[in-house]
Amino acid sequence: MPLYLSRFSYTPETWARLTGHPEDRSEAARSYVESVGGKLHGFWYAFGTHDGYNLWEAPDNVSMAAVALAISGGGALSSFETTVLLTVDETLDALRTVERVRYRAPGA
Repeated sequence: MPLYLSRFSYTPETWARLTGHPEDRSEAARSYVESVGGKLHGFWYAFGTHDGYNLWEAPDNVSMAAVALAISGGGALSSFETTVLLTVDETLDALRTVERVRYRAPGA
């Protein structure tokens, strides 16, 4: 199954609610991805541009998109970005396929 890396940031209101009622949000994240047949591999909070990161596994892009849309539409986050991760083998396959793509630079 494909892996996905998500970066998220909470709204100030969400941080205020969590400060008043601390909660392990990894359990909620786990339930979201499991509802589409996926798995949560990790949930971390961080300093910096984003408040946290998730590593997910999902059956396909549509399933992960459904999870991302549900989370994004919930209103608790100020940002939510998801990146599809490629395995080394998938990247090697892509590198071998490059020669079939007849790229031409603009104006060339």
